[in-house]
Amino acid sequence: MAEALDAVSFENFYRAQADRVYRSLAVALADPQLAREAADEGMTRAYARWRKVGALDNPGGWVFRVGLNWATSRWRKLRRERFIPAEAVADAGPSAAGVIAAQVALARLSLAYRTVIVCRVLLDLSTAETAAVLGLPEGTVKSRLARGLAALRAELTEEVHP
Repeated sequence: MAEALDAVSFENFYRAQADRVYRSLAVALADPQLAREAADEGMTRAYARWRKVGALDNPGGWVFRVGLNWATSRWRKLRRERFIPAEAVADAGPSAAGVIAAQVALARLSLAYRTVIVCRVLLDLSTAETAAVLGLPEGTVKSRLARGLAALRAELTEEVHP
């Protein structure tokens, strides 16, 4: 009976969070295909440990972090630098020039800045929650957010006024 309740609980969580985690990973990783695999891996691991993960304050943040760690490990195994072409960040959503410019600018940021921005803006996590999810001190989250947003502003201002 408890297993059936756990499955229903996980199913509800999955329906509510799977797309949000995927979209956040797609922005953070600047690779929608890798993000899909990472989100699936995170959700699979969450399901396998649902009693523990379901009891967390932020299971969606846990899945995001697991997916991010999985993707990072995969990159390390490839042992090569990634060039992120602008086409890789084009989303299936609206294709307005401003949206694409923002996606390209975000993809040019380091992974450290992108992940903090994604957690704070797209996942709407607090500074403390972001710090917990990413395993960083709160001060580091604040400084990366400020520097990342400043870099985005500068990049987008250059796009508008070359």
